[in-house]
Amino acid sequence: MFVVSDSGRNGYYDQKTIAEVMGRMAEKISPDCVVASGDVHHFDGVQSVQDPLWMTNYELIYSHPKLMVQWHAILGNHEYRGNTQAVMDYSNISRRWSMPARYYTKVIKDDGVTVRLVMIDTTPLINNYRKSKSEFYAGVKEQDYKAQLEWLEGVLSTATEDWVVVVGHHPIYADTGKSSKERRDMQNRVDGILRKYDNVDMYICGHIHNFQHIRKEGCQIDYVVNSSAARGRDVKKVDGTQFCSGQTGFSVLAAGKKNLCLHMIDKSGKVLHTVTRTK
Repeated sequence: MFVVSDSGRNGYYDQKTIAEVMGRMAEKISPDCVVASGDVHHFDGVQSVQDPLWMTNYELIYSHPKLMVQWHAILGNHEYRGNTQAVMDYSNISRRWSMPARYYTKVIKDDGVTVRLVMIDTTPLINNYRKSKSEFYAGVKEQDYKAQLEWLEGVLSTATEDWVVVVGHHPIYADTGKSSKERRDMQNRVDGILRKYDNVDMYICGHIHNFQHIRKEGCQIDYVVNSSAARGRDVKKVDGTQFCSGQTGFSVLAAGKKNLCLHMIDKSGKVLHTVTRTK
């Protein structure tokens, strides 16, 4: 699987370059799917399924034939600045765009290996957005985040796949200049559920526009920040940092019966760091 985050820049900055690298790499490894962890549309989301941004941010950029696989997507905070229902409804327009709900789970099966993707909607879990007076985030308040957390616990309590990967837009742990309240809300509301059943292998997010791999003492989950596929930001180490880089790029997630590896790829196609889990 490819993992793409914070990509929507109308092809500018490094977006076209990275899309071309993804295409060339896809020719070699034929990914089963692409996981899109939010902010496919900067800056104000889309207004409808006919919005031209679907062409300039997505369709005409990721046009390589080998990228015509299922894209499993979630909302980022920038999608909440527009019409979030249109992002889900685009599943009825595009043969490859797949977003059945604001949060959902999907099991990927290949060669006897199973990976459960648990796709969550993190913007409503964060008080800064819920309490925002900006008209951009009016739709956040309408979401029942407690119902989502109950759903998340229900999914994880019964997950028996070889690997379980939870994907959200916002980080639980990361170096960032963004408000610490965002991460505190994610820690208080999400992290305890992820740790509770001892079956979550990775939490993958975007939002910060750099690569980070963090492991916290006493916890076996690998917390991964996937960099922007368009425009990066500087980063420094924090408590638990195993690796970090301000390079733009994407990630490749590869699963076998005994190993789960996430390779962080820069815009030239170089592997910067690999997160490896072994059974």
